[in-house]
Amino acid sequence: MKVVTDVTAIPKPSTRERLLSAANELFYEFGISNVGIERVIAKAGVAKASLYDCFGSKEELARSYVQSRDERRRERVTARLANLATPREKLLGVFDLLAENASQADFRGCAFNRAGAESAPGTKVRAACESARDWMLCLFRSLANDAGVVGAEDLARRLALLYDGASTSAHFGGGAHAVAAARDSADVLVRSAEARASEKTSS
Repeated sequence: MKVVTDVTAIPKPSTRERLLSAANELFYEFGISNVGIERVIAKAGVAKASLYDCFGSKEELARSYVQSRDERRRERVTARLANLATPREKLLGVFDLLAENASQADFRGCAFNRAGAESAPGTKVRAACESARDWMLCLFRSLANDAGVVGAEDLARRLALLYDGASTSAHFGGGAHAVAAARDSADVLVRSAEARASEKTSS
């Protein structure tokens, strides 16, 4: 039996969604400063006036691009961690998800580090990048606290540093292998913190 799909029932992306989709692809691949407005609107297939109607400026488009990637990453990480049982599994699960991303052909490193490096301090884009990075640090801190380890704050900062380094190394040729090495180091740090907590409890 042939199933007929009513294509008219599938909602078309809005002009804003098309612009964000184009910006996401182009900004991540080539960098914000290397991509002009004309290239974005050509990719999105919209009029130039539409970009200014939706965002007002390239800076706001770039800020929205960073924010949308941040929101999607939070959703992916949260969904992955929901399927893991222990705080240690969740801490390491963040690296497992990064390894999966790093193995993709279109992986270009951390979008927030790259966009932040192109943005001046005090700008909306830099603020959005800092918010994304702060969320990851807060996630590591929360999971470290859940694990009841000694020095949760220090552990969280070390794991965030490993995460950043793994993302950068993966971008410059290391791929998923670089993330796997960072995961191994993270595992050592977490187990060491757990052991110190166990010793403190038993003493």
